[in-house]
Parts: sequence; structure tokens; C-alpha cells
Amino acid sequence: MLEFYQAVRDADDKSRNLVMTVLEGRYFGEKALLSNQKIVFQSKENGFFADCRFDEEILNRIDEKGCGICDLDGTAVFCEVLGREKKMVICGGGHVSIPIIQIGRMIGCQIFVLEDRPKFADHARQAGASEVICEPFEEGLGKIEGDQDTFFVIVTRGHRYDQICLESIAKKEHAYIGMIGSRRRAAAVKEAVIANGADADVVNSVYTPIGLAIDAQTPEEIAVAVMAQIIQVKNKQKRSGGFSTEMIETILNDKNKEPKVLATIVERKGSAPREAGSKMLIMADGTCIGTIGGGCAEADLLQKALLMIREHTKDSKLCHVDLTSSDAEEEGMVCGGTIDVLLEVL
Repeated sequence: MLEFYQAVRDADDKSRNLVMTVLEGRYFGEKALLSNQKIVFQSKENGFFADCRFDEEILNRIDEKGCGICDLDGTAVFCEVLGREKKMVICGGGHVSIPIIQIGRMIGCQIFVLEDRPKFADHARQAGASEVICEPFEEGLGKIEGDQDTFFVIVTRGHRYDQICLESIAKKEHAYIGMIGSRRRAAAVKEAVIANGADADVVNSVYTPIGLAIDAQTPEEIAVAVMAQIIQVKNKQKRSGGFSTEMIETILNDKNKEPKVLATIVERKGSAPREAGSKMLIMADGTCIGTIGGGCAEADLLQKALLMIREHTKDSKLCHVDLTSSDAEEEGMVCGGTIDVLLEVL
């Protein structure tokens, strides 16, 4: 099965990539990776996916649903519209960018910061940025490739730097562009960028003033408003990004080849804390990468996964967790809802 995770890692992120897992019947646990309607990997050559045909109607239905269970030829199949790990590119390393870096890390983004002042670049490193480019903004942005999972945040110290950044970013593929500043300042920057040849539709779609309107005042409050808006945009895209870089690399580069269990929420109903597609990789020593919601439900599934490892189980298992029952209430599972979680031994 390592070949599957190699295929996920190497998938072209500019293509429409889908991961499918059979959840019932004699084909239970089989996987396929589709890229632009073509199967590029299937876990069993003559298995369930061998005779499947994925026309545009089926794929559009999956895209509309996002992560979730679909009916293919009368069989329940978990489908994920595969996204890459989310990346934030922050132009500026001043007081506002520091809490944005910190919250961005908390939600699992890779954080890239561009700052031309060495002192402020050091502050960004200390705040936990994945990479800091201490160069003039235009040169730094020349080293950044955008894609469907890249969120650009422009929080520089002046409108002329905002303009330099926006002119470069407007040419890149992106999931989001937000720019700090008053409406008047932002309008002037956007007008100048369009006058210099930028696509007007792209520039006019920039979120500015950046962040949700919560009357934020302090750098920390502004960061909360910015990150809330980014989360809102991200979650509308229905691109799971469930396989983080850390998760994939841990699976593929484990020299000890110790067994692991991958827990994936395949269906969610009600107010359970995490969406379908959320993943947690469980190691034999009980350490984990990722989360499927925390609390008693996650702890119970962790114990089930460790038991599978200790008993050398090879078969996958589908677990139903009811967070609304009286037993769940007694255990303190107060979120409500239900989740179905697939446990796969790697």
C-alpha cells in the first residue's frame, strides 16, 4: 500500500485528483487515485475499480459533494477531492503578521513570510514561520509559486509595497488574496495595479479591507479576523488536504517499518467537531499526527487502533461513533452528532 501514498505525494496538484476507498462488500478497503478522470493508481489490479468508468456527470457530483460517501455501481465508496497542504504566503513581518503566523500554524498551514528588513524577518522566524525570505518583495515573490491551496496575505508597512506585492501575486494561481489597509488606501492600490496591466477581475476579487468585519483593533484581533476569513474561504473549497506533508513523509520514510493505523472520518452527521476527510495517523507507541476531533471519541478510536496494531490485524475496520447517546453524554462527549471512521492498518 505504500505505492498508494507515493502516488498521492507525487500527484500533479494542477489536476483534479480524487481518492476513492471502497467501504463495503468483498472489495472493502480497496483504493484508487484518479487524476483528470483517469485512474493513475489502484490497490488491486483486477478489483472493484478495474471496470469503473468515471464520466463528467459522476465527477461533478463528487465535486459538488466534496468529501463524503458516494454510490458507485451500488457500492458505498468514500470519495475525497484531494487538495495539497494549505500554504500561507505573508508579505510583511510586522506586528500584525506575527499572530497571523502563529494562528496559521495552529490550523496546520505551511507559513512563508516575505520581509525585507532583517530584524523583522527574525521576528517571523521566531514566531514559527516555515520559511522566511529576507529580500525585496518583488524578488521574494519571484521565488513563490501559487496554486489552488495558497493563501496570500498582504500586510506590508506601506501602500507602495502593497502595490508591488499585489502586482506580482495577481499573476499567480491562488486560493485567496487579502490586503490590509483602509478602503481608500486599498482602492488606490488596486486602481494602480490595474492601470499597470493586472487582470481587473482578479484585483477586484481581493479581500480588502482584509478579514471579517468584527471591529478588530489590536494586532491579535486583526489576526483573528484575517484567519477567520481564510478559514471561511478554505472550507468552501471542498478540497480536503487531509494528507499533510508530515503524515505522508512519516508513512513513506519510516526506517523501522513499524505498523501504523490511519484513521479517517468518512461520514459526519450533526455537530461532530471534524469534517469528513479529517485524518489521524497513529503510531505503535501511541503518538499521533493530526486529529479527528479530540476528546473521548478520539481516545476510544486510538485504543481500537493500538489493539489492531498489537494483534497484527491486517484488515481495515469501519467504526461508528455516536456522540448523541446517553453513554456518550456520560462520557462527556457533548458535541453531538455521529461519525463513521475508517481504520486502515499500514
